[in-house]
Amino acid sequence: MMSSCSPILLVEDNPLDVDLTVRAFQRCKLSNPLLVARDGEEALAWVPRWESGETRPAVILLDLKLPKIDGLAVLKTLKGHAVLRRIPVVVLTTSREERDIQAAYDLGVNSYIVKPVDFDKFMDVVQQIELYWCVINELSE
Repeated sequence: MMSSCSPILLVEDNPLDVDLTVRAFQRCKLSNPLLVARDGEEALAWVPRWESGETRPAVILLDLKLPKIDGLAVLKTLKGHAVLRRIPVVVLTTSREERDIQAAYDLGVNSYIVKPVDFDKFMDVVQQIELYWCVINELSE
């Protein structure tokens, strides 16, 4: 199965949240490498690399509140792309605002998760993301 070694791209500007996610993935003994983009611009810098054949991620975990280019703009670019729109995108954000949730789904997000603040809850979220997107879900090549 291809997804066992496909990376997971985390798009997150908060260093504490990046650290939390890295620790949660390590604790889950995830085999997928975790790539980190610290703002929307860094996230979109992957697009030409994927177009030229670098391994696409099994899933992209996307924060909405990002510097330079916000998460919804990143989502719009990815989901508007003929090939990359197949990459599952999970919004992982602190925003419970209805307009953010609606905007994300209108743009084609695969899942919208409000960040739990507590580590144990976050571990549950990571395990479920891994189980679903990296084990159960079948990706198109």
